[in-house]
Amino acid sequence: MELFRNVNVDWLGKKWWFLGFSLIFSVAGVISMGVHWAKIGSPVPLGVDFQGGTQVLVQFQNVPDANAIRQATDAAGVKDATIVRFDAPEKRQMLISLPTPSDASLDTGRKEIVDALEAHYSNPITSTSVQVVGPTVGRQLEKQAALATLYSLIGMLIYLWFRFELIYGVAAVVAVFHDTLITLGFFSLFNRELSLTVIAAILTLVGYSMNDTIVVFDRIRENLRLSRREGLSTVVNRSINQTLSRTVLTSGLTFLTVMALFLFGGEVLRGFSFALVVGILIGTYSSIAVAAPMLVAYQDWRASRGKAAVLPAAKRTRS
Repeated sequence: MELFRNVNVDWLGKKWWFLGFSLIFSVAGVISMGVHWAKIGSPVPLGVDFQGGTQVLVQFQNVPDANAIRQATDAAGVKDATIVRFDAPEKRQMLISLPTPSDASLDTGRKEIVDALEAHYSNPITSTSVQVVGPTVGRQLEKQAALATLYSLIGMLIYLWFRFELIYGVAAVVAVFHDTLITLGFFSLFNRELSLTVIAAILTLVGYSMNDTIVVFDRIRENLRLSRREGLSTVVNRSINQTLSRTVLTSGLTFLTVMALFLFGGEVLRGFSFALVVGILIGTYSSIAVAAPMLVAYQDWRASRGKAAVLPAAKRTRS
């Protein structure tokens, strides 16, 4: 299915607008993460998965009120509790998270929450389930999440180096790093917690953005073989326009799906779906506005140094 025919948009002619857009959101995110780092010692708010603490899933007899629960925990002296609705309202469940500063106090989290609710909240509790994460385990998970993201970027760089040229791999990895930075920046700006499910969403976006970039790169390489007399800028613009229908269909349908998840998936999945919503938009944008222009900038840099361009002829037998 082709949505657009004979599209002739000069994408590279808008590169300075794209650069300005990326700089604004990147710098805003970095500043916000710096502020968070100064306040809490982390660039983004960390969930219980990473900072350690107690999560108590409370089943109530009647539909619970988050504001009343907050008043009850505050009255009992239980500070910094995070209270979110779990699943649909008719399920009558709330997820209450309490950061735990040390291993010695891990067992007290559940008791503090339950005692606060029983003493200051009139809605009877019918059952509870508890998940406890120690600070040491949280730090290990944080390290493993960072390493997983780093290893995925290195693996993709090596693959694209073999599949295309090193500059293709560098451009794609820079674009994915750009996507990850802006996505984390949005979490910092909107004060949303980073959890393991969010890390899973970010890793999903790394693959999604990379796949979108590879589609554009494949078309660029194919057009370079067919149009060796044309300049790289012309070929890149045409390649982006030729893949535009595929990009809009794929990214558009994916975006609608994750937006539905964000709007109707409930608070527990809100961080996961928020990362996907932001990442799909930024990942699609970066394939056009970051990765492809880097190829042209690289060729222009080589030309300014009196070196022959390597993109049209290099590794053209690989497919």
